[in-house]
Amino acid sequence: MNNILKKEMTLSASPLTYLFVAFGLMFLIPGYPILYGVFFVSLGIYKSFQSAREANDIVFSVLLPVAKKDVVKGKFQFVCLIEFCSLALMTCVTLIRMTIWKDAAVYRSNAMMNANFFALGMAFVLFGCFNLIFVGGFFKTAYKFGKPFIVNMIVAFVLIGISEALHHIPSLMAVNAFGFEHFGLQCSLLIFGIILYMLMTTWSYQRSCRNFERTDL
Repeated sequence: MNNILKKEMTLSASPLTYLFVAFGLMFLIPGYPILYGVFFVSLGIYKSFQSAREANDIVFSVLLPVAKKDVVKGKFQFVCLIEFCSLALMTCVTLIRMTIWKDAAVYRSNAMMNANFFALGMAFVLFGCFNLIFVGGFFKTAYKFGKPFIVNMIVAFVLIGISEALHHIPSLMAVNAFGFEHFGLQCSLLIFGIILYMLMTTWSYQRSCRNFERTDL
């Protein structure tokens, strides 16, 4: 672990960010849009950016003997770390629901999205959008983040709504498969979500480095 990431985790991070990782357990809740867990994890990350801004964390980081791109790298590493921790929780819960509880009546009668590989793929997509819209938007000024967060919130709610609606279309019912039904399709959707996450995060990081280099603090 590099020093800039340690600084992010110990000095810049809000305690709420770590607490909100537990919202990954929302994948257990029947009768509720489980992808809202992704939004709440993102909200926790937002609190760290808010706390850091009030403490002039960016100015402090720039005064350290590191390149400006390393400051951006540290923020992205911290964000991705929190996202991966919550995704690990979501994955554990999903595997439990796909095996031990795959025939549980409370989940079988659930009209909302089922916890499966498609849901995990969508979680990756939502986090990728957050990294692209919010984190990338923050580094346009290295100060303002209200508008990027609102834009990300709108995009997230639209994507969650679409995800919840898909399995109600007869020809797309397979995306809501229980257990390991339609396993090939489920894996393909998960891999597609991971690829989108990597592309959006990488693009956002590169763009953020360029923007932050031009930012006069």
